[in-house]
Amino acid sequence: MRATNNLPDGPNMPVILRLIKFIFQPLEYVEDFAKTYGDNFTIWGRNDSHKVYFSHPQALQQIFTADSSQLEGGKGNMILKFLVGANSLLLLDGNSHQRQRQLLTPPFHGERMRAYGETICEITHRVTDSWKIGKPFSIHASMQEITLRIILRVVFGLDEGLRLEKIRGVLTSLLNSMDSPLISSALFFQFLRKDLGAWSPWGRVLRLLQQVDEMIYALIQERRAESNQNRQDVLSLMMSARYDDGQPMTDEELRDELMTLLFAGHETTASALTWAFYWLDHLPEVRDKLLKELDTLGDNLEPSAITKLPYLTAVCQETLRIYPIAITASPRIVRSPIEIMGYKLPVGTVIFPSIYLAHHRQEVYPQSKQFKPERFLERQFSPYEYLPFGGGSHRCIGMAFALYEMKLVLATILSRFQVSQANKGPVRPVRRGLTLVPSGGMRMVATPLSKRANTRVLV
Repeated sequence: MRATNNLPDGPNMPVILRLIKFIFQPLEYVEDFAKTYGDNFTIWGRNDSHKVYFSHPQALQQIFTADSSQLEGGKGNMILKFLVGANSLLLLDGNSHQRQRQLLTPPFHGERMRAYGETICEITHRVTDSWKIGKPFSIHASMQEITLRIILRVVFGLDEGLRLEKIRGVLTSLLNSMDSPLISSALFFQFLRKDLGAWSPWGRVLRLLQQVDEMIYALIQERRAESNQNRQDVLSLMMSARYDDGQPMTDEELRDELMTLLFAGHETTASALTWAFYWLDHLPEVRDKLLKELDTLGDNLEPSAITKLPYLTAVCQETLRIYPIAITASPRIVRSPIEIMGYKLPVGTVIFPSIYLAHHRQEVYPQSKQFKPERFLERQFSPYEYLPFGGGSHRCIGMAFALYEMKLVLATILSRFQVSQANKGPVRPVRRGLTLVPSGGMRMVATPLSKRANTRVLV
């Protein structure tokens, strides 16, 4: 350990090698360091800007329960400011964070959330109707289409039509541009964000983002001008919400939160669903057990009944455990000296709560690399042992909605099709921006189930 710091030990490898591994081998990056240095390790930086990784439940509890005067969660997400804007819930702390969170929480919980159930099933049905039976297709691309259409309907209130297709096309182009290693790297390294014109990688991202902004602001203005007060989409609910002082959200606040919901709730859920289909194909016994549970519902797959199924819930939970879509929770920046697990962390230290390492602690999850939904039927895990949506005040606001959506999409598809990998080659997690997705887009083939099974899906 370095004598000048009361910090955990950590690697002294050359910066360029470390960065390459961070971008191209994100799981090995944390796993290899944890094997060498244990639960807590430091990535040494210049001018005392060190990064410390923690994964022990006790450490995570201390981090997630710390006051915002000690740890800032918003500033740790500043790399996303170009995308989600300065008013995003992801970038706020303290009172401003709490104020914004209170306005955004209601649409994603309770009866309002459940009202979106039939919409989710209907969109899933519509997208899967376009599958060409027996022809390989990218399950990841298909899940992206489903989750994007759900967000455009549920959050933006956009039904079928020219505007929906236009914004869907631009958003898809923007998301796909994030696929390249260069753009993924640019998220972390400012010097790569060079606008060299419309044909340069970063220039293209900025121009697509500008198009999205124009569409969102036009939609906000149109919504403000219309007289329909009965809309139940999230945008309309946000526009009618009021802060404690009676003021509504500004256009800029609405835009930033819409972008936050779009990028935090689209790619993440699509990737989780893709992993779920991989495991269900890879482990036929899990799939068979899940299909038997779905059969207990008979001919009527109501959303309210689907979401109560225990094994389906466990499959979704285990999917999010084994390869969490984000491998770390929101980084925290030390504002005033704080002690975590006996280490006194100085001001400016960046704390990374490692979701992936927490989810693979052998004493909590024996045989952690094996996909075993039964774990979640046998015991309940604390929010410091299982944290796929982060923790503390910066836990994902859409957590309940994401699980709800996963269950309904899986049940709707599994009631109609058997989905199998076209090529049984190995699939590994790769970085897509800030998330982990299966390599190669996961080419799969859909086969219809029996006529009886087809009649069970809700449309």
